[in-house]
Amino acid sequence: MKLNELLGTEFPIIQGGMANIATGAFAAAVSNAGALGLVGSGGMDAQALRAEIRTAKAGTHKPFGVNLMLMNPHIDELARVVVEAGVQVVTTGAGNPGKYIPAWKEAGIKVFPVVAAPILAHRLERYGIDGVIAEGTESGGHVGEMTTMALVPQVADAVDVPVIAAGGIADGRQLAAAFALGACGVQVGTCLLASAECPIHDNYKQAVLKAGANDTTVTGRTGGAPVRVLKNKMARQYLEMEKENMPLAEREKLTLGSLRKAVFEGDLDGGSFMCGQVAGMLHEIKPLRQIFEELMAGCDAAMKGLQA
Repeated sequence: MKLNELLGTEFPIIQGGMANIATGAFAAAVSNAGALGLVGSGGMDAQALRAEIRTAKAGTHKPFGVNLMLMNPHIDELARVVVEAGVQVVTTGAGNPGKYIPAWKEAGIKVFPVVAAPILAHRLERYGIDGVIAEGTESGGHVGEMTTMALVPQVADAVDVPVIAAGGIADGRQLAAAFALGACGVQVGTCLLASAECPIHDNYKQAVLKAGANDTTVTGRTGGAPVRVLKNKMARQYLEMEKENMPLAEREKLTLGSLRKAVFEGDLDGGSFMCGQVAGMLHEIKPLRQIFEELMAGCDAAMKGLQA
């Protein structure tokens, strides 16, 4: 079964739950364009999430979901909000959502945890999840260590539920590769930063468009919380602090509010511009619908080329 059949969407594509970026309005725009939009709850409390869900519902009659970061201090409340608000799909990250899944399933919610290792996917399967999102280290934001090429087939072999590939997917060739690896669809994020509808500062969009193949780096590995971002003054300073084994508290002072500085202020020096390695493939701003149609058309062309 393809992901679109499972979700009731036109395309087998989920939008990543990017904190401070994946607003209710953006989720609605993604859903209206044919994919599954997600409200990214990172940094939100229960009141804020309710408001964004209301905005998404007002903006679309098509399916959308919510991404829940399990390390959010308000996670118990957020887990109840998605039930009370009648959310159709939940994706999770940064932990094990097992304690919340029974209530979600009782409410009829489809649940798709994001994993960075096959062993976690296998453990989560027993909770009755509807599928699993295998996200490789090529992705932007919080990352694991396994590449998408290595991770997806191992997850597909480890579970009997549908697998969605994420990380390093920005054109049809990569979508075709995801299908070949055993995925039923994909989750994308970085390529949507270059969409007309994405609500980030124009400096952020232009930084993504200008980025080359080697213009991302991973900070936070020494603290156990690796994050892929575009290289800039803040990222280089953080890496230098890691190299010098400076205390975590000192490093956190540097990054405090840095994502918001990128998203809302476009602070090119002090912002945390979370972005995946496919940034080097993005060269122009396009409407969401065009991005999804080109992904599908490119996939079809790649498949036909292989058959030929």
